[in-house]
Amino acid sequence: MWLQVLFLSLSCFSSVTLSQAQDRASLRHSNDHAGRCHYTFTVASPQESSCPERSMKPEMDGVLSRVTLLEALVSRLIAGMDGGARTGVGSNGGEGLQEAYSQVTRERNQLQKDKEHLSGQAQELQRRLAELSREAESLRETPCQHTHTSGGTQHEKNTPASDPTDLGNGAYQEMKAEVTEVPASHLIPNGNHTFTGCGELQSVGDPVLHRKADTMTGKYGVWMQDPEPQGPHYDNKTVWRMDTVGKDVRQLFAYEDMEQLSQGFPMKVLVLPDPMESTGATIYRGSLYYQRKRSRTLIRYDLTSESLASRRELPHAGFHGQHPYSWGGYTDIDLAADEQGLWAIYSTSKAKGAIVISQLDPKSLEVKKSWETNIRKNTVANAFMVCGRLYTVASYTAANTTVNYVFDTATGAGRAVAVPFKNKYRYNSMVDYNHAQRKLFAWDNFHMVTYDVRLGRASRS
Repeated sequence: MWLQVLFLSLSCFSSVTLSQAQDRASLRHSNDHAGRCHYTFTVASPQESSCPERSMKPEMDGVLSRVTLLEALVSRLIAGMDGGARTGVGSNGGEGLQEAYSQVTRERNQLQKDKEHLSGQAQELQRRLAELSREAESLRETPCQHTHTSGGTQHEKNTPASDPTDLGNGAYQEMKAEVTEVPASHLIPNGNHTFTGCGELQSVGDPVLHRKADTMTGKYGVWMQDPEPQGPHYDNKTVWRMDTVGKDVRQLFAYEDMEQLSQGFPMKVLVLPDPMESTGATIYRGSLYYQRKRSRTLIRYDLTSESLASRRELPHAGFHGQHPYSWGGYTDIDLAADEQGLWAIYSTSKAKGAIVISQLDPKSLEVKKSWETNIRKNTVANAFMVCGRLYTVASYTAANTTVNYVFDTATGAGRAVAVPFKNKYRYNSMVDYNHAQRKLFAWDNFHMVTYDVRLGRASRS
C-alpha cells in the first residue's frame, strides 16, 4: 500500500515540475548521517541568469514542502516495515532457541542415563573379575593329591577331591582336574603307567563345512585324510573323496589339501580295479580299504602303486542290504581306522543283526579278533571307532541327536551314553574318525564337514 501512495505522490510531483521545467528536471536522493533519506530536485534552464528568482520562489517552496512530506511518509513506512521484520525475526528466533534448548536437555538426560547404565555394568564386571581371581587363587593353593609306589616315586593321579569344596561342584572338579593334568607328562619316568590321552569320548564339536558336492552323485559319499601316510607321493594333507551315488563307483579324487578341495579341482583321479559299494571305505597307511560291490569281499588298494594290494572275504558278513545302518544305502560293512589299527563294523546271521566288530590285519585283511555287541546295527545311523571303542550315532536326520552307545573292546562291555551330536544338513550318510587330527569326518547331505572331538584321560598298564 505504501508503495502505491509513494508512486502517486511522485507522479503528482513530477507532472507539475516537469511541465514547468521543459523536460530538463532531475530528482536525486541520498541518506544523511542519521540514515534518513534526502531528496534533491534540480531544474536546469538554458540560461541560469534568465530565471527570475522572485517569480520562482513560490514554486520552489511548494516543491520543498512536497519533498518534505514525501520524505516523512517514506521514513515512517520504512520504519514500520523494519520494525515488523525485526519483530518477526525475534519471535521466530525465540522459538528456535527454545526448541534447541529442549533438544540439548533431552540429549543430556539420555547421556546421563547411559552413563549410569555403563557404570553399573562396569561394577558388575569388576565384581565378577574379583570372584574369578579369588577362585583361581583358591585353585592354585589347593595341593595336588599324590600316591606313593613301592619304590617311593610319586605319581600324579586324577583322583576325586576329598575336600568339602569339591562336593556337589562339578564345574570346580573339572577345572581342578584340568589344572592337575597340565604338568603331567604322557610318560612318567620310572613309573608303571603310561597316560595315553585315549580315554572315552567326552564331546563332539559343531560341524565345520569344507565343501558342498556339485551334482546329484554327491548326495552320499566318502571323504577323508590319511592319519598315517606311508608313500612318498601323498601326505597327511592330501584329501581323498568319492561320490558313491551311481551303478559303478570307481573314481577316487585326490586333492592336494583342504584349500584345493574347497576350490573343487582335484590334482589326480584314480580308477579303482573293482566297483565300490556304499560309504564304508577308509584311508589308512597309504591304502584305500573298501567293500567290493554286491559282495562281502574287502579290497586293499595301494595309493602309491595304484594297484590292488590284497583282497579277502569277511567271514559271514551280511552285504547288499542285509544288515545296513538305519539310513540304508547298502551300509552293511563299515571300515574304520583309529589309534589301535584297522576295524570292520558289520553284522552276521549268527549275531541276528547285532553289531560285530573285527580287528583286521592292515596288509592281509585277515580277521585278528572279533567282538559281538548288544546293539542292533539297523537301529543306529552310523558308527565309528576311537581308541578301540565303538561309538554309534542315534539319528542321521535329526538336527540335534546323540552318540548313544559305546562298546569297549578292552573290556568287552557296552553301555548307553548321551554325547550331543549335530546333523546340520539333516542327512548324514558317513562318519569316520581321524586319530591324527582328533576329528570326525562326515558327509551330510552333499556337505563335507568335520567335527572336533574331545577325549577323556585314560591310563593303560
